[in-house]
Amino acid sequence: MIKMNLNDPEQLVELHSLQHASYKIEAELIGFADIPPLLETADDLKNCGETFYGYKEDGKLAGAIAVSNEEGLCTICRLIVHPDFFRRGIGSVMVSYVCEHLSCKKFIVSTGTENHPARRLYEKHGFTHIRDEELAGLELVISHYEKTGNGINVDENKGESSSNEGSL
Repeated sequence: MIKMNLNDPEQLVELHSLQHASYKIEAELIGFADIPPLLETADDLKNCGETFYGYKEDGKLAGAIAVSNEEGLCTICRLIVHPDFFRRGIGSVMVSYVCEHLSCKKFIVSTGTENHPARRLYEKHGFTHIRDEELAGLELVISHYEKTGNGINVDENKGESSSNEGSL
């Protein structure tokens, strides 16, 4: 795992492609085609203000996780795994990485209620289901989760690789 540089055009294009491949599957799972990540351009992604960490396997960007940290409240904004790499534990590695390496009082994450694989993943990592929210005017229900953070700061801004098998 390493902090991604979205000012690098190659990394940005690779991340944008990964995002579209992954979120197409989520859109099918939750029955909602217009989820925001599918509508984003590469420039939108570059300017979103989130911090991205990437995971490469077999020389390909297999996954990425995006986090925002506002005064110790860390939001997992995106968890993206390429469909070619589903069911290999990559999502789990990325969630573990941010939960162990970012200094946060609390982590929060939301996902489509019908995205059962994501919900199971967050629950496996100690996230507690807080509530479901039906989005006004849309036929979409979002499930919200939270987890107490560790409050430590390990390699948060150094961009150093961890000992995980995959890397960027």
